[in-house]
Amino acid sequence: MTRNPVGWFEIYVQDMERARTFYARVLGVELQSLPSPEIEMWAFPMDMASAGASGALTKMEGMASGGNSTLVYFSCEDCAVEAGRVAEAGGNVFREKMSIGEHGFIALALDTEGNMFGLHSMK
Repeated sequence: MTRNPVGWFEIYVQDMERARTFYARVLGVELQSLPSPEIEMWAFPMDMASAGASGALTKMEGMASGGNSTLVYFSCEDCAVEAGRVAEAGGNVFREKMSIGEHGFIALALDTEGNMFGLHSMK
C-alpha cells in the first residue's frame, strides 16, 4: 500500500448544530458544509496534499450516534489543551492525557452525541 490506510472518517450525530459547535470549540476549527441530497455532512478542514485523513460529522436517517465501535483520533500539539476544552463545550473527558510510551500521549472524550473520540499528541 502506497498511501495511509485511513482515507476518510464519519462521526454520526443526531443534533448537527450541537455537534458542530462542540467540535469547533474543542478543536478550534471551522467545519464546512458538504452538500448531499440525502445526508447532512459538515467536513473538518482538509488539505489533500498533507498526510492523514479528514472526515465529517454526518446526520443520516437510520444511523444512530454513540455506541459504535469506531474511534477517531484527532492530532494535536498537546492533547491536554483540547481535552481541557471538552467539558466547557458540553462533552465529558473519559480519560485524561496519558502516555502511550514512545508513541506520545492520548486523551479520550465523549462528544455531545455520545461518541467517544481520541486526541493524540507527541508531547
